[in-house]
Amino acid sequence: MPRFLIIQTAFIGDVVLATGILEKLHHWFPEAKIDFLLRKGNEGLLKDHPFLNELLIWDKKAGKYQELFRLNRVIRNNKYDKVINVQRFAATGLLTALSGAVETIGYDKNPLSRFFTRRVPHVLSSKEHPKHEIERCNDLVRHFTDDKPFRPKLYPTAADYEKAAAFRRDPYIVIAPASVWFTKQYPAGKWIAFINRLPASLNIFLIGAPGDEPLAQQIISGSGHGQVQSLCGQLSFLQSAALMQSAVMNYVNDSAPMHFASAVNAPTAAVYCSTVPSFGFGPLSDVSSVIEIETALYCRPCGLHGRRECPEGHFRCALDIREDQLLAAGGF
Repeated sequence: MPRFLIIQTAFIGDVVLATGILEKLHHWFPEAKIDFLLRKGNEGLLKDHPFLNELLIWDKKAGKYQELFRLNRVIRNNKYDKVINVQRFAATGLLTALSGAVETIGYDKNPLSRFFTRRVPHVLSSKEHPKHEIERCNDLVRHFTDDKPFRPKLYPTAADYEKAAAFRRDPYIVIAPASVWFTKQYPAGKWIAFINRLPASLNIFLIGAPGDEPLAQQIISGSGHGQVQSLCGQLSFLQSAALMQSAVMNYVNDSAPMHFASAVNAPTAAVYCSTVPSFGFGPLSDVSSVIEIETALYCRPCGLHGRRECPEGHFRCALDIREDQLLAAGGF
């Protein structure tokens, strides 16, 4: 019985996208034991996952080197056949190289990749040569499976669906208005303008982390719509995904909630401000659309990741998106 370890200790959305590897390994090796290493705080994403044998948690706040030594002991004791590193940072490269696994696999851009048994080219996506992140993930396992990437998938439990059902009132949409980065976040005033044009009978739920509650309240107070409710900080990752799954439409930024929607195949309208879907992180749901400025901007995209402010000072990539575009995406 083979035993695999997947390493992805980056951010929430990155972990969600890496679940495509977990899906594919289970498909090809249904009897295998598959473990997953992620950072503390993200473990709720894989709670009670049906294909997961063991969840390894890296508590980076407990001391970087102390945790590295602890995890190295655990990994070596587990005697993996294959360790699959989805990251390009030295710390996870060290864990991979010292794992004692029969095969160690990772991207060539990891600074310790020369110590892996298999180095895989990390190919960036572009408009001319698009490559989704799930395809990059599949590059790590294609040599012992096949060329077909698997979609990411999350598994809300019955309790998660029950929690979501307590708030659900049909018909409804879900809006995830926040982002860690300013230039990835559709502005509050634009969300308000969009909400004010929605049917009065439509229920609207705002989701996000506890720290997103001030933004949610700003949107609610600025809106004249009577059916807007904030659930920021009230739902876990999987409960948010469960709520999104039955929505008429989910409106998201280029951020983690977009990947939640993809992982439960929920309808998605993804708003792109400073970034572009050709970076390889677009929505994957069967019903999905991308909403972005309709004219080319000399300054867009201004970087692979978001920024804390618009470098040009005008933020046209967000402000010039019309409410009609969002309405059309939801069929309103």
